[in-house]
Amino acid sequence: MSQALQQLLDILSLEKVDENIYRGQTPETNNKRVFGGQVFAQAMRAAQDTVPEDRIVHSQHAYFLRPGDPSVPILYTVDGIRDGSSFTTRRVVASQRGKAIFNTELSFQIPEAGLSHQADMPDCAGPEGLEDDGERWAQLRKSLAAKTEAKVAAHRPSLRPIEMRSVEPIDYMNPSSRPAEQLVWIKASGSIAELAKNDSQSLHNAVLAYASDFNLMGTSLLPHAVSIMNPKLQPASLDHCIWFHDSFRADEWLLYVMDSPRSSHARGLSRGTFFSSDGRLVASTIQEGLIRLHSD
Repeated sequence: MSQALQQLLDILSLEKVDENIYRGQTPETNNKRVFGGQVFAQAMRAAQDTVPEDRIVHSQHAYFLRPGDPSVPILYTVDGIRDGSSFTTRRVVASQRGKAIFNTELSFQIPEAGLSHQADMPDCAGPEGLEDDGERWAQLRKSLAAKTEAKVAAHRPSLRPIEMRSVEPIDYMNPSSRPAEQLVWIKASGSIAELAKNDSQSLHNAVLAYASDFNLMGTSLLPHAVSIMNPKLQPASLDHCIWFHDSFRADEWLLYVMDSPRSSHARGLSRGTFFSSDGRLVASTIQEGLIRLHSD
């Protein structure tokens, strides 16, 4: 498990190739496209490197433009839009072979005191005693034919740097209609303090940004009894946003609370909130995904 987390931390350590230009790598994989959470988090790391350490990212808004090729490095170009007295804004474009595959804007703020309120954390079973989703997924892959297994692999990185435990697991083989909501406990699969060169809040934000792309789009499929494994389904992230509200550790359990208020026109909108185990709402996310269901 720590090997997978170390691999994630390595790809979040970008190579600076020129002023405001960074190169990111993708781990060796059988997947045909780069995992969206990776590009999202790497772009955050590129922007973070151009901002003073006392300014912490509080929001990121992104669009996925083209599928990323995992065999080709990704170049991240950072545009220093504005450096204000308390807020800093950055724009990042990720490209391969001279074409943009992703763009995003991020806002950073010097932490300050202010008015505070939050929604309550749902009352649910804790992570102890729940089955690990990775183990369930591995067992599922073993039971499938090679062709179907390839589709399963295409939606999951081969190594799992994020441990996930669903409160009410989804039956991917025999999906049934259920409310468009799910609760999943998540955390990094090892100690970031032991593996990272700089155990900073900025790094924990990037790890959570990476993890926020898991399960979210699938929430919009739940009322329709459609599995992410359905061969007629064409899924893809269209955009993704995240907001950070408080400090946290990504290597401690966080409850990922997801719901989908609407799907239409082959698109599904899904929302998520992250609660620390002591009940603090530390981050929120929202994503619209393509959920095109082909007739044959």
